[in-house]
Amino acid sequence: MTQYIIKILVSSLLIVAVSEFAKKSSFVGSLFASIPLVSVLGIIWLYQDTGDIQKISDLSYGIFWLVIPSLGFFLVFPQLLERGVKFYPALIVSIAIMVVFYFIMIEVLSKFGIKL
Repeated sequence: MTQYIIKILVSSLLIVAVSEFAKKSSFVGSLFASIPLVSVLGIIWLYQDTGDIQKISDLSYGIFWLVIPSLGFFLVFPQLLERGVKFYPALIVSIAIMVVFYFIMIEVLSKFGIKL
């Protein structure tokens, strides 16, 4: 139980830190948010929980391929906001587009024999 509490606290503190940095400087907030903190923490937690190098390798490989379609969110979201779309509708549309990109990426990868 202690390990779960530590995971929650560390993960939460990093998310709060990013938002606090962003209040002071969008560049610093962007820099910290662009570091794959969730991925790195996930890899660390998986290693500590299982010690299974193959699972960690598979996770890293999957993250690599799925980062590509997630970039669509960061292209669409600011464009919608700049065109006057309200925050939550822009967020929902951007997430929906990202999900579509995920499905497209998975389909394209499967055509090349790459299974995630």
